[in-house]
Amino acid sequence: MPCPRPPGSREGPAELNLTTSRAALVGLALAVTLSGCAALADRPAGHDANASAPASAASALHALAQLTVKGAAPMTGYDREGKFGPAWSDTTLAPGSGNLCDTRNDVLRRDLQSITFKGTSRCVVATGTLVDPYTGDSIRFVRGPHSAIVQIDHAVALGASWRTGAAKLPQQQREALGNDPLNLIAASGPANAAKSDGDAATWLPPRKEFRCLYVARQIAVKAKYHLWVTPPEKAAMNRVLARCPDQPLPTDTSTGVALPDLK
Repeated sequence: MPCPRPPGSREGPAELNLTTSRAALVGLALAVTLSGCAALADRPAGHDANASAPASAASALHALAQLTVKGAAPMTGYDREGKFGPAWSDTTLAPGSGNLCDTRNDVLRRDLQSITFKGTSRCVVATGTLVDPYTGDSIRFVRGPHSAIVQIDHAVALGASWRTGAAKLPQQQREALGNDPLNLIAASGPANAAKSDGDAATWLPPRKEFRCLYVARQIAVKAKYHLWVTPPEKAAMNRVLARCPDQPLPTDTSTGVALPDLK
């Protein structure tokens, strides 16, 4: 054990050098620590080099993770008009309802370009052009015998909704689901017929560029009306969203969802 230094004594040269060396080492260690902290501070919050970033709370992927997953229920009791009300009714709880214009014309007015109207009202669409989101084809719409060339598709088909929870909804909620702009997309007749009442596991738009938004619309509808997804359906949705993990979840006021004013 070293002897205590007499009061008032000073460090000798060797001791001074040792103390200086220790101070230098401490300073170097502190500098390394601070530089490491600075590097961490430059990383985005929550960054982990060995983990994927979590889905945004506003993303379709996040909303999909919140949906209940279970098998499809039977179609027992399904009746299009009896359970979902008259087609394109303007008297439901859906957004935009009650504007004195039927839902089909509301969606045509939203989704078609270069439209003209029948008579003085801005309700009944007489002509227009649809760039079909499902195929990418440009389709000329003219009201008359061939109006069905452009149809209004339910993103979540009513039959599919019945199998995943709509059977348990109150009548008013089902009628709103059938007329909700969030669930409606103008599309070509053949594409709509090919889809039938399929879900994401059995049908996706041929135009791959639209699939992320299409699946996001389905998820938004299911979340809004408390419908579940089947295991194959969820797997298909996850495969689509893997290419666009930040795809926003559409809302009633989103561009392409909200109906334009009748002015």
